[in-house]
Amino acid sequence: MADEGLRERKKRETRLALSHATIQLALANGLEAVTVSEIAAAVDVSERTFRNYFGSKAEAVVAAHVERGWRIAEAVLARPAGEPLWDAVTHAVVAQFEPSGEPTGDGRPEGLQRLLAEPSVQHEVFRAHAQAQDRLTAAIAERTGTAAEDLYPRTVAAVVSAGLGVAMAQWTQDPARSLVSLLREVFDGIRAGLPDPR
Repeated sequence: MADEGLRERKKRETRLALSHATIQLALANGLEAVTVSEIAAAVDVSERTFRNYFGSKAEAVVAAHVERGWRIAEAVLARPAGEPLWDAVTHAVVAQFEPSGEPTGDGRPEGLQRLLAEPSVQHEVFRAHAQAQDRLTAAIAERTGTAAEDLYPRTVAAVVSAGLGVAMAQWTQDPARSLVSLLREVFDGIRAGLPDPR
């Protein structure tokens, strides 16, 4: 059992290392110019290992996003049972961006934005977003005692996704601001019911 946990952790670490290497190399050279061989070499694995984890470089780019979405869902479930839902969600989301305060991209939001806008990556972003939202919906349903098919957990998960998207978009336009502070501001507003700012 412990061996299985270690094996899964090693797989996850390799998957994330390949994703991070793909992002860094693509930011430096452009996604099309980067080869699978270069990505594998950066992580000290074989090309075959890369292909065991990913069907494409675009899939590798978004793997960190998928992982973050899964961790948010797990963190929502791990929060204290008596904690209000939106407090739990806010803590779960913000924790995924600390301590660095920014997503993978080496502090280059404009490069990350260009990378995510590439057509091959767009399809994978859409798939990753759907996977993350489904996982979060299930976690919210479990936490609130509802069914994942119910409107409530699906709506909460959609609002969380929208909030993340707004904070990320704002950060790419204003990288001087901390992504963590943007996330807190967005989720504090959601938690307060988005009152009229006037």
